[in-house]
Amino acid sequence: MQSPKAFTITAHGATLPAIGYGTMLLPERPAELVAHAIRSGYRAIDTARKYGTEERVGEGIRASGIARGELFVTTKVTEDNAREADFMRSVETSLKTLGLDYVDLLLVHWPQPKVPFAETLGALVKAKRGGFARHIGVSNFTLAMLDEAVHVCPEPLVTNQIEYHAYLPQDRMIAALKKYGMILTAYCPVARGELLTDPVIVAIAKAHGKTEAQVALRWLIQQPMVAAVPRALTEAHIEQNLDIFDFSLTETEMRDVSALRTRKLRIADPPERAPKWDDEDVGA
Repeated sequence: MQSPKAFTITAHGATLPAIGYGTMLLPERPAELVAHAIRSGYRAIDTARKYGTEERVGEGIRASGIARGELFVTTKVTEDNAREADFMRSVETSLKTLGLDYVDLLLVHWPQPKVPFAETLGALVKAKRGGFARHIGVSNFTLAMLDEAVHVCPEPLVTNQIEYHAYLPQDRMIAALKKYGMILTAYCPVARGELLTDPVIVAIAKAHGKTEAQVALRWLIQQPMVAAVPRALTEAHIEQNLDIFDFSLTETEMRDVSALRTRKLRIADPPERAPKWDDEDVGA
């Protein structure tokens, strides 16, 4: 396996590994899994206040034996803390829970329509300028929200972390992020397993001697300015998800996987916090 350290994406001064370890819904041994991921070569770890995994992520980082400066740690502030004072308290709580002096990337987790973006993004910038975060970004923002966020934010935003996989088209968002020099960070990158039995994915995996998850992840990171944060619940899957840098999909294979978008499957759509998503017209 080629070293994953060489596969990074740069935006607005941030150097983000193309594959990170996602820590949402880790039911058992989260600290051990995080430590194993880091020892296996992961350098990006993604968590959030809402996940409830920050404490275990911190434990895993310390248990890994890898220097803090080699890691890229992301956490997020929930929409319940969109007001400036609440936002700053959330950041301080996250750092205390993680046992870290700073995070590498701090995101607004979900948009909060009841609070002006200028206030929330202002708090995000305050956290960065206060040394709590090296870089900042957003998550689950629609096209209009992204435009507004970039307009009102006095510091550059590095990424919009959104659901993206072969079953969910994001062409317009990709174009918008390209315009702003930002990274698309894909969560649910294998559609919570839905992609793993697709005949197209299965055939390509067989042709390359790879797993279906590896093909789905390779399709993502082979696109410009796209990173992914897959979750994995076993040591074997953790290692497999990172082992995607020794093969490439052909142009035909990339097109074949992209054609699966007509399914338009969205996994993460919580009614209590999800915005009205941008519809993609893919002729379906």
